[in-house]
Amino acid sequence: MSAWQLPFVRPASLADRHFSTVIVGAGINGVGVFRDLSLQRVDCLIVDKGDFSAGASSAPSRMIHGGLRYLENGSFSLVAEATRERNLLLRNAPHLVQPLKTVVPLSSFFGGLMSSALKFFGRTPPQRTRGLLAVAAGLRLYDLLGRRQRVMPNHRISRVPPNDRSLFRAAVRWTATFFDAWISHPEWLILELIGDACRDQPRSAASNYCRVMGCAGNILTLRDEITGAVVRVTADTVVNASGAWLDRSTAVLGGAGSRVMGTKGSHLVLDHPALRDALQGRMAYFEAVDGRVCIVYPFLDRVLVGSTDIPVEDPDQIATEPAEVDYLLDVLAEVFPNLSFDRGDVVYTYVGVRPLARSDADKPGQISRDHSVVVDLPNATRDIPIVGLVGGKWTTFRALAEEATNEVLQQLGRPRTASTELIPIGGGAELPADAPATERFIDRMVASSGVGRARAQALLRRYGSKALPLVQRLGASGDVPLQHAPDYSVAEISYLCLETGVVHLDDLVIRRTLLAIRGLVTDAALAEMAGIAAEALGWDAAHERGELQACATALRERHGVALSPAMAAQEAPMPFDASLTTSSAIGQS
Repeated sequence: MSAWQLPFVRPASLADRHFSTVIVGAGINGVGVFRDLSLQRVDCLIVDKGDFSAGASSAPSRMIHGGLRYLENGSFSLVAEATRERNLLLRNAPHLVQPLKTVVPLSSFFGGLMSSALKFFGRTPPQRTRGLLAVAAGLRLYDLLGRRQRVMPNHRISRVPPNDRSLFRAAVRWTATFFDAWISHPEWLILELIGDACRDQPRSAASNYCRVMGCAGNILTLRDEITGAVVRVTADTVVNASGAWLDRSTAVLGGAGSRVMGTKGSHLVLDHPALRDALQGRMAYFEAVDGRVCIVYPFLDRVLVGSTDIPVEDPDQIATEPAEVDYLLDVLAEVFPNLSFDRGDVVYTYVGVRPLARSDADKPGQISRDHSVVVDLPNATRDIPIVGLVGGKWTTFRALAEEATNEVLQQLGRPRTASTELIPIGGGAELPADAPATERFIDRMVASSGVGRARAQALLRRYGSKALPLVQRLGASGDVPLQHAPDYSVAEISYLCLETGVVHLDDLVIRRTLLAIRGLVTDAALAEMAGIAAEALGWDAAHERGELQACATALRERHGVALSPAMAAQEAPMPFDASLTTSSAIGQS
């Protein structure tokens, strides 16, 4: 396997194979377990009924954070773990995870002290904005809990001069500043973890659009969601990492229990240069009038705003509702009264379902974001144990995976031989550490490929150290920019199609690239990428038109992208099942 060929397989190649562990759900937590177990030389299979990372793992606030607000619920151990994992990700994946300066606008001195105390003791307080003393106390504790592996400064409190209140509402008198982190492309980090896992254990394999249909004895029945073909594999253990779908997957596997509930979080991406410039590279972390904590920060060349927190029953039936868009825009208008906002500023929306441990809390924000590992022992029909992952946050995936891996190793009777704690991820390995080293690395990229310096810099930001072998491959083919999306090239799109498990056009457009979330997908760009994918993957004309239609529908209906209605309404034969695209099969991840 080359440095850039990732080990994705179709279900047909899995027939009658045996794996020590089969992992159900290829979101961040499942892939974290896949990577950790493979590091212990355990041969694993990871499957997902949809695309890799297509569920909640592709719909976070793209923050890597410790959870400052969890302190009010007394979740000190969770915050300590999350801040430590944040610090580790800054070290292990610096090409994708970077520090994020965060500012909290404060209007009162004593506000929120009683509310914070009531929340700490499990009571529901009246809504009141937190003041300087409450936030300062929380940030002191946040700094203390996040001291392990720390790479960023502690917080500070500043008074806002009367003549410098142009950004926030006039009542703001102080700002509290601290550091968390953000991730540019979480879906790509998940692919890198899969690649790292199969480097460490070549017998491990990953298959998307592969649904688990049942488990009897030690046999798992799998169905290829593209062809409908059914295959069987055997295993010694199963890991259920299907997030908000955990209870459903447990039932399919022959387990029992009601362990999870979901709340949906909708986010907006704005094309709003005035707000982006005013933020000056900082995230604003603030409370809406209803007490919901919201965020807004510069995301690449756009602005990301989030999020809602609404209980949902069916994780397959979610969308960002117009009322949620209005709510988030109204919150922005309240906090930034000198700027104007409307729906025309929104270039992309996305929504995911947080997999939370089942709770009877009064409000979604009071439900613990902690995680746990549970075991369903063998029963009359199933001979192998199921290790289930309940809850969890994107930031703490490595810690949860470590806990689950330890349980699997115990079930297998095998020892832990290595830790993932300080191992770089994907392109974070051997990344240049400072500006001079970065310039030398770019020099090597330019010299070995013939691409321009700006293009080499862009690829380094996108893929980290793995940009070097990739740029050599792209340079050999000419690296011609896309006509309608010149941030990517024809050869780069072909590579993504061939070697990263792309099955549908929306896999490529929405998750393998950053074009959709940046609001850069136009009718022409989508058609251009469909043509490249068709050539790379061998689609005929009818299949290409069907993929184009399905992807355009998903972008318009699920993500609010302003494509022409004609793109999603072409009259075209469809030799594949359109119901299996992202709009419905966001399945076990």
